Amino acid sequence: MADRFDYFVLFAEMRTGSNFLEANINAFDRFECFGEAFNPHFIGYPNKTEIVGVTRATRDADPQRLIDAIKNRPSGIGGFRYFNDHDPRILDTVLNDTRCAKIILTRNPLDSYVSWKIAQATGQWKLTNVKRRKDSRVRFDAAEFEEHVTRIHEFQVRLLNHLQKTGQTAFYIAYEDLQDLEVINGLARFLGSEETLDGLDKGLKKQNPSSLSDKVSNVQEMDKAIAALDRLNLHRTPSFEPRRGPAVPSFVACAHAPLLYLPIRSGPEMTVLSWMAQLDGCSLDELQTGLNQKSLRQWKRKNVGHRCFSVLRHPVARVHHAFCTKILQTGPGTFEGIRKILRNSFKVPLPGRFPSETYGLAEHRDAFLGFLDFLTANLSGQTAIRVDAHWATQAAVLQGMSQFIVPDQLLREDQLDSELRQLAAKVGLKNTPSLMETEDALPFKLVEIYDDKIEKHVAQIYQRDYMMFGFDAWTVSGVSSGLNRL
Repeated sequence: MADRFDYFVLFAEMRTGSNFLEANINAFDRFECFGEAFNPHFIGYPNKTEIVGVTRATRDADPQRLIDAIKNRPSGIGGFRYFNDHDPRILDTVLNDTRCAKIILTRNPLDSYVSWKIAQATGQWKLTNVKRRKDSRVRFDAAEFEEHVTRIHEFQVRLLNHLQKTGQTAFYIAYEDLQDLEVINGLARFLGSEETLDGLDKGLKKQNPSSLSDKVSNVQEMDKAIAALDRLNLHRTPSFEPRRGPAVPSFVACAHAPLLYLPIRSGPEMTVLSWMAQLDGCSLDELQTGLNQKSLRQWKRKNVGHRCFSVLRHPVARVHHAFCTKILQTGPGTFEGIRKILRNSFKVPLPGRFPSETYGLAEHRDAFLGFLDFLTANLSGQTAIRVDAHWATQAAVLQGMSQFIVPDQLLREDQLDSELRQLAAKVGLKNTPSLMETEDALPFKLVEIYDDKIEKHVAQIYQRDYMMFGFDAWTVSGVSSGLNRL
């Protein structure tokens, strides 16, 4: 245990009691905490110019130098406090380093927010003499508080997920635990020391011991804002989909026009590609495909003023298209392996081969509903079958793309003709071609089987897309001209 760690980092936020915790850590002979070592506005403390021989200028030029200096102290274990707005260059370094002990200090975000507002109002950030305590009633700002909570939550989730993925654990300590001597001594054992303290630091005093109602001037407004927050995230749309990559090789650029199409599978891809070819007066084969991240960067630099876009399709129409083209039909380009599993394991009533004389409209509706049952489990992470891009949520696909590129515009299939014309006009193109129906003909039209049951089933599976993109129930009139056969 004594040499388990080389150094430590204390993850905290402003007004969480980190000064008090640091003071108690420094009371142990083997430990020394060097304050906010990576605060971008100072080094360690506002009046410091260096830490263990490393100046602020040296740290800013090469933050690793300071980590190495703290880690390689001749005796004991050194560490520092790190807040979510400190130098981001070192965060992954310390999180990945299993020889770095992680201490995570938390506090009720409402308490820390109000304490922060009072410190701002009074200018008093530490209290060592109760007689000099400054007091103030502050105004609660709902929007500011929500931003405060979101920022802290996102940072805490990032810490937790990274530690989980790297198989590490941290010493978690709450603000209320700071006055517990046994907890502080337990922290020392976690860091590798058998030394114990007989008492806690007496220098720092609690600055605002009164209740929140005495510290906030608009308590009723605060209560109303807190009540409106979903503290337990009860109204979230659960997502168990695997994260997707940007899928750059699927992107398509015009041969000449500065337009880049980011396809969402089972959308109106061929319709868009044909329009792009007509726009350039070229064949489909002349469109730029097979891009990688390097060549796409080169394309973007070469095509100043470019626009990239993607096209949303209604989830009902999209999943029906995926079912017909990838599952129902057989042959090149279809998913025959998944099809077999759906028939044998999930009992989806698919014909042995397609077309089949015994497979009619009623059978098609039953098979489609069976496929939707499978998707319910598949998108919830309950099957061994991949979540294919053809039926992944459009939100997940776009999030994957955004790791490398963010679409300038999200077009809607039901308004595609006018929106493509507007897009072309934005890059200076006139007399653009009309949209032509070029999608593969499906064996059955969606309108022939669609009803409330199908709508509710799809809306449940793809609630994330319905919520993110504002989809209403599918209607024939809601599909763009020339594509009503879906």
